[in-house]
Amino acid sequence: MAKTLFDKVWDAHVVKQLEGNIDVLYIDRHLIHEVTSPQAFAELENRNLPLFRKDQMVATPDHNVPTENQHLPIKDALSKHQVDTLIENCEKFNVELYGLGHPFQGIVHVIGPELGVTLPGRTMVCGDSHTSTHGAFGAIAFGIGTSQVAQVMASQCLLQTRPKTMRITVNGELPTGVLAKDIILYIIAQLTAAGGTGYFVEYAGSAIESLSMEARMTICNMSIEMGARGGMIAPDQTTFDYIEGREFAPQGEEFEKAVAYWKTLKTDEGASFDKEYTYEAADIAPMITYGTNPGMGIKISGNVPDKLGEGSQDSFRKSLDYMGFNPGESLLGKEVNWVFIGSCTNSRIEDLRIVADYVKGKRKADGVNAMIVPGSKQVEKQAIAEGLDKVLTEAGFVLREPGCSACLGMNEDKVPAGEYCVSTSNRNFEGRQGPGARTLLASPLVAAITAVEGKIVDISKHLN
Repeated sequence: MAKTLFDKVWDAHVVKQLEGNIDVLYIDRHLIHEVTSPQAFAELENRNLPLFRKDQMVATPDHNVPTENQHLPIKDALSKHQVDTLIENCEKFNVELYGLGHPFQGIVHVIGPELGVTLPGRTMVCGDSHTSTHGAFGAIAFGIGTSQVAQVMASQCLLQTRPKTMRITVNGELPTGVLAKDIILYIIAQLTAAGGTGYFVEYAGSAIESLSMEARMTICNMSIEMGARGGMIAPDQTTFDYIEGREFAPQGEEFEKAVAYWKTLKTDEGASFDKEYTYEAADIAPMITYGTNPGMGIKISGNVPDKLGEGSQDSFRKSLDYMGFNPGESLLGKEVNWVFIGSCTNSRIEDLRIVADYVKGKRKADGVNAMIVPGSKQVEKQAIAEGLDKVLTEAGFVLREPGCSACLGMNEDKVPAGEYCVSTSNRNFEGRQGPGARTLLASPLVAAITAVEGKIVDISKHLN
């Protein structure tokens, strides 16, 4: 029987089928950080349970860490407590930890791929919704709750109901200035923030296949923002080239054997999906959000809609009131106080190169706080080796140390109340970047141009 990519990976990991359409699913890799692991470790201790397979775990602090002076003690008491607790638990249970100062430290969804921990055909989980990032490699990856974190720690398995499948195909050549972030924001705007609920999504088509691995990670990262359980892209030569030679990837003959298997991880001709959508790349333009969920997005040259499709008009009006926008309004010319380039969505070396390439020889506008935060120590090291740090600094950007930073208000990098931030992160919820902060999601290129102009502009007029 013809199978989808999702079916092939899922079926290979089913340990046992239970009544009620529930599967016992084996988990290959478990990623943990300081926010959702303390309660899970405490549960193991309270129930006197051992850690089942510690060698299949990787830990790093990312959400709470400061992005300045990481060599000094953390000032915020709660953040310090959470990071210290992760250190203590990893020492107690003998779990590999890439702590502050370690050359592998960074955002958990950045370091997994760059270290070769993320591989095609694997099942991967983390107590973080954006675990879907790793699906870019043809892995089944999804976020789990704290009780499930404990379940994986104790058994290396999860009880899971098999999700439905969806395929989203994007064909054709992308217009100039359109990046992966624009693709996924466009898709979510078409389907809404709940359009993928209950589904695991496979992205396909010539436009997707033409993307780099880092761009593919951006798309899979935001699958969760349309309600999907996760996103996947079939591995191909681009995938294999990215993985080869990485720290924990198979080496030599083992790598060749792995590639032979990975080449089988694609949807069979004739395999069926529960739902399918197809889009033309030519219809996608640089995007920006105007509301308080990622589905509230428009082409940057477009206008805020008069109403939100079939959604609640009360929530639509509430969202516009929070953002200070009006139905039918254009965002062009809107002054911006902050630009944040970072997060597990857009903090990789490719993202930093895009920004540096545009701002080289330019200067950010007065009154704009332009913050750029690499996703890992390795990205930071590479940026310095390529001289990107000098380009960014000369343009007036502040290059920070690795962490989740201003993606969410759990650390010191917050956007002040009432101020606008064009952000390359993944969520624009009320207060996401700080109490009262107003977030507009966009690509690294849109963010870079906004920083230079000091306002939202039609970027097509600023590209050669």
